Amino acid sequence: MKQELKNHLLPLLAIFVLTSIFWLFQKTVWYNFVFLFFGLLWGSFLLDIDHLIFWFYLKPDLEESLLAKNAWKKGDFKSLIKLLESTHENHTNLIFHHYFFQIVLTFISLFVFTSSSSIFAKALLLAINIHLLVDEIKDFKHNPEHLKLWLFARENKQLPTDSLKYYILTFVVLNLIFTFILFSSR
Repeated sequence: MKQELKNHLLPLLAIFVLTSIFWLFQKTVWYNFVFLFFGLLWGSFLLDIDHLIFWFYLKPDLEESLLAKNAWKKGDFKSLIKLLESTHENHTNLIFHHYFFQIVLTFISLFVFTSSSSIFAKALLLAINIHLLVDEIKDFKHNPEHLKLWLFARENKQLPTDSLKYYILTFVVLNLIFTFILFSSR
């Protein structure tokens, strides 16, 4: 789990530090730093709600789902995180880890980044986008077939494995643009 946290939080920490340094020279008001921090923090974990939906609603009869429900009722979040760590690769039919969600998220992000002045909303959306992108890059490096399995779940036709790198590259470029727009915000 430490590696998972590192994979998701390090890019966001880098964005927070770089944006903060840039904003310090621009004399940005202090509360924008707070909005940036909490937007990045909340967005980094928001996609993990998908696993709770999987356990509680999509597959409530699985043994791991019963363990998750018991841990949730007891408030044993440490056990819940450990269970997520050991079983997350089996969760291939998630709502927010699907290509269609990523496309919708991209359009919402484009709208918010170009028309809103809310630092929190921009940071939240950027963190969600980066979380999904990190998951995709990690799976693409280790097992592209597993990436296709969860990214295109519920689809009869899937993107050819050779085209996955272009798919991912598209979202890398979009996230760089979103990051640049966030830098420019104050």
